[in-house]
Amino acid sequence: MGRPETPLDPGAGPVQEFAYALRKLRQEADSPTYRQMARSARYSVTALSQAAAGTALPSLAVTLAYVRACGGNVPQWEGRWKQAHEATALAEPRDDRMQPPYQGLARFEPDDHDRFFGRDTLVDVARTLVGEHRFTAVLGPSGSGKSSLLRAGLIPALRARTDDLAAIRILTPGEHPLRTHGPALDPADGDADTVVLVDQFEEVFTLCHDPAERTAFIDRLLAAREPAGRLRVVIAVRADFYGRCAEHRALADALTASSLLVGPMSETELREAVVQPARAAGLIVERDLTTRLISETKDEPGGLPLLSHVLLETWRRSRGRTLTVAAYEAAGGLHGAIAQTAETVHTQLTDTQADLARLLLLRLITPGEGAPDTRRPVPRCELDLAEDTGDVDQVLDRLARARLITLDDDTVDLAHEALIPAWPRLRGWIDADRERLLVHRRLTEAAHTWAQFHHHRDALWRGPRLTAAEEHWTTPSQQQSLTSLERDFLRAGTAARRRAGRLRRVLVAVVSVLAVLASLAGGLALQQHRTAERQYEEQEGRKAAMAAVSLMASPSGRDRVLGMKLSVAAWRIASVEETRAVLSQARYIHYTSERLSFPRDPVTVDPEEGEELRRTLFKGRQTFKIFLADDYDGGKGFTGMADALCAYFGGPSRQEWNSILRAPYRDVC
Repeated sequence: MGRPETPLDPGAGPVQEFAYALRKLRQEADSPTYRQMARSARYSVTALSQAAAGTALPSLAVTLAYVRACGGNVPQWEGRWKQAHEATALAEPRDDRMQPPYQGLARFEPDDHDRFFGRDTLVDVARTLVGEHRFTAVLGPSGSGKSSLLRAGLIPALRARTDDLAAIRILTPGEHPLRTHGPALDPADGDADTVVLVDQFEEVFTLCHDPAERTAFIDRLLAAREPAGRLRVVIAVRADFYGRCAEHRALADALTASSLLVGPMSETELREAVVQPARAAGLIVERDLTTRLISETKDEPGGLPLLSHVLLETWRRSRGRTLTVAAYEAAGGLHGAIAQTAETVHTQLTDTQADLARLLLLRLITPGEGAPDTRRPVPRCELDLAEDTGDVDQVLDRLARARLITLDDDTVDLAHEALIPAWPRLRGWIDADRERLLVHRRLTEAAHTWAQFHHHRDALWRGPRLTAAEEHWTTPSQQQSLTSLERDFLRAGTAARRRAGRLRRVLVAVVSVLAVLASLAGGLALQQHRTAERQYEEQEGRKAAMAAVSLMASPSGRDRVLGMKLSVAAWRIASVEETRAVLSQARYIHYTSERLSFPRDPVTVDPEEGEELRRTLFKGRQTFKIFLADDYDGGKGFTGMADALCAYFGGPSRQEWNSILRAPYRDVC
């Protein structure tokens, strides 16, 4: 008995289903061995066993020999083989190297003019507007065919007017519209006008984040309204950004003056878009398929990219010259073709490549903030996310061959924004990472700005922005979505924050030390000041004490009274040994001689005596001038020595002096 055959899943496809039926026929014939069948069928054992292996559809001759060896109905099995062959042909797309008659999700370019049908009336209106106005706007919803109208319709129509135009230029704004396309807004040499077509004008709102540059770019475009500028400008903008255009007053006025609204195709125009490209390629579209496509597309908002893609996939699954309903259904229909194509590509990738595809596709999208999500063209160098750039190239090539993205020179872009809502997996990725994507777009722009300023530290993120970015890219798997420039930008910001933290701590420590030192220095200075004041007071007190001793030794009673008063003043100035001694001497004189007191009348001192007293007591101190000014009464005398001493020494009043002098010694000391 031979080896058991590999189990088959009849639902896995037409080949497996046909092989499963052949095995069942053999079982119903009492399971003859392949060697026995080979003797009667005159085919090798290998050919017969491979016919039921399910790896490929066998030829019709081998199939019929297998059936005869098992006693089956040959005409019936011949019909079943033809059905399986047709189903297999539908499931296997055409070779990608063949030139398709339809564009799929990709926009039409000027060289595709021969395959651009259904917009003749709109092209004529656009050409007329450009001839009559120097600024024209083409508005329409996403998927209405604005880009294709400009490129494959208007540009060829304008080229027919070579005598009237100096040049025709087309551009998309991008992140820095004025910096990138400033030279393109200058007229070409010659007297004729230059036409500048600005496709995807909404990028000035979705990709350009510098309001000043945005305004300057719009002003440059609007300057075309002046005949001396020799420019004619045509912008194509999504209708849902019409309100954003109104933010610029001059732009709003220009849109009101000359604009073209791109609406849905009529049934006649849809029929031309379906049938004429196939006819130009020598193909035929089944009438039922044409009717069905028109019926499903005419009321579908933004349905043109869906129609174009399903026609491409229908052509890829058709055999011969006819595009059939069966091929259309095998492609997934109008609403399922994009998702089926995308899922087919995704399932053919390895796990690593599938993760990389998710990162690459998310980079091609700008999540909307109160607006629909939009595509984001990026330079090819921004997509080097893997260590092995060969994986990136392979994934991009797979997506491009499926016409899900476009590779234009050094720019990578989604083939159409219709891919975003039409592919549930992509839409799920966006919704799951929406907040991170918003931060990521700002991070990418900031990193490029940092690079443009030669990695200057002032261009780094700080504070909440840096913290938010770090929260979104904490793990190595999350950081895989960052380019090397973005990772370096975040690392530099983190390092700058650490340096700033260390510097801040050092500054706090230095300030704290300086504050302590300042406090110590202040305390020391205060103490020194007090010491100096005390020493000065002690010195003055000793001088007063010496003067008091000299006066109390005088035979004049008046001098002795003055000396006694001066001894009290000396003691009040500074309580030191010398002042206490002279105060004790004054007490002794007070109690051993007749009672002395203040004279009731002013003491008479002439100016010369006052000057002598000043020289004797105070050695020419400046403060005695106050004594003379305050207490000298026009040469008649002083109002009282106690008052004079009080003015100089800051002592008590006359009444306090009397109480001190008349108090017992113990009260004084």
